[in-house]
Amino acid sequence: MLTGVQVVLLGGDARQLEVIRKLTELDATVSVAGFDQLHTPLDGAIRAELSGDLFVNADALVLPAVGTDDDGTITAVFSDRELILTEDHIALLPKHCKIYAGMAKPYLRQACERQGIALVELFDRDDVAIYNSIPTAEGAVMMAIQNTDITLHGSSCMVLGMGRTGMTMARTLQGLGAKVKVGVRREEHFARASEMGFEPFYITSLQQYVSNIDLLFNTIPTMIVTAQIIANLPSRAVIIDLASKPGGTDFRFAEKRGIKALLAPGLPGIVAPKTAGRIIADCLSRLISEDTRQRGNEQ
Repeated sequence: MLTGVQVVLLGGDARQLEVIRKLTELDATVSVAGFDQLHTPLDGAIRAELSGDLFVNADALVLPAVGTDDDGTITAVFSDRELILTEDHIALLPKHCKIYAGMAKPYLRQACERQGIALVELFDRDDVAIYNSIPTAEGAVMMAIQNTDITLHGSSCMVLGMGRTGMTMARTLQGLGAKVKVGVRREEHFARASEMGFEPFYITSLQQYVSNIDLLFNTIPTMIVTAQIIANLPSRAVIIDLASKPGGTDFRFAEKRGIKALLAPGLPGIVAPKTAGRIIADCLSRLISEDTRQRGNEQ
């Protein structure tokens, strides 16, 4: 239980509704800002304005999937007001308070570092990333079906990257009957891909493997699907880039060449916000509970 724990939650999308529900079920005191256009109850949370008073007694500050943009603005889909987290706000937090976000841009990281406030990026955690890879793969399959005129069964698919998302993506395509090639960088990933029944190859040889594929799914967040690679793709191919913005594809050249290329970050929050919210909520409640116990032991 989180009785007596003060949690401040700022902005976000439908995923945050699951976070609020979980925290209030555990008896935390949850104050929220950025939900003024939400006309349904918030499961016992306290609606508040974004002001300094909101921060001074917080034990945890919860931000959306992408914590803030480069000037502190917080995405708040349930509000028509601008929500900005300033460094002055962060300075008001008690030193034991932690800030939780899916991921953080330099603005937030640097502000936390200057103010001595711990920052936890949930999407860096293996458990959250692996669970999130499930709705990501399902969303990517949905996009593939919507943007092709063939079945995935029997199609030739390529997945770049054998990380947490890439492995789930490749296995999902394989389960649907696709022929799956997997581009890897490390020897152990090559071995694992082979053991799982994929056709592995090293990324350094990518250009040699793209000439006869129907779908390319990229999970690597660096420029990897370059103009040179796209020039070797068949005109029927569709690229679905699952890497975080700006992705790893030369979208300008893909458009010029007439290749359909789609950037699709944040699919869990789009295709399955309730499931994605539960993933975040379960992890977050465990972490806050652990922090609370640790503070109690230190006192």
